[in-house]
Amino acid sequence: MEHKKTYNAKQVKTPHGNVIVEGPISSDKLAGYEFHEDLIAFRPPAQQHHALIGIAKLPEGRIIIARNQNTIVGYVTFLYPDPLERWSEGKMDNLIELGAIEVIPQFRGCAVGKNLLIVSMMDDAMEDYITITTEYYWHWDLKGTKLNVWDYRKVMEKMMSAGGLEWYATDDPEICSHPANCLMAKMGKRVDLESIQRFDRLRFMNRFMY
Repeated sequence: MEHKKTYNAKQVKTPHGNVIVEGPISSDKLAGYEFHEDLIAFRPPAQQHHALIGIAKLPEGRIIIARNQNTIVGYVTFLYPDPLERWSEGKMDNLIELGAIEVIPQFRGCAVGKNLLIVSMMDDAMEDYITITTEYYWHWDLKGTKLNVWDYRKVMEKMMSAGGLEWYATDDPEICSHPANCLMAKMGKRVDLESIQRFDRLRFMNRFMY
């Protein structure tokens, strides 16, 4: 499968200054930007910056960033699912995962996360993919936002819906381990029926045969 990537950008005005939401960004451009020290949800900032540069080098890898001048203050990643996850077992070249999304506390509540999803889906090539995201409550900044898991999940669902992602049922044990966890997905307009059926089989792998 050819992974076409078309750059798009959007300016978002916030009380803390204008933010440029843009991408997919090349690894070279990513390396040239500062990476905000408050981007700590998944790894220490320097390590996460390095990880994003690596993702951008992948054929299917997509990084959309939000930057205030020369500093990255938010990002979202798209790449093939981790080989250890069930979503990779179908070996589907048209299934990609929204692996991480993060915005620094200063710019939360300013529609930056929502616009990261909007700009991500502005690329027509996204209509060739099934895009999924697995939301786990233990990745959420419950302490920093002072939200409970249910209110945080509502925020996440609203943000993901800006990119056209919807809730899907699954029997994946990790998602089922807590009722706040969820699977969300978007079926691109050009995804064929066979791919959708293969995805449905991945969603429910623990069915009993009678």
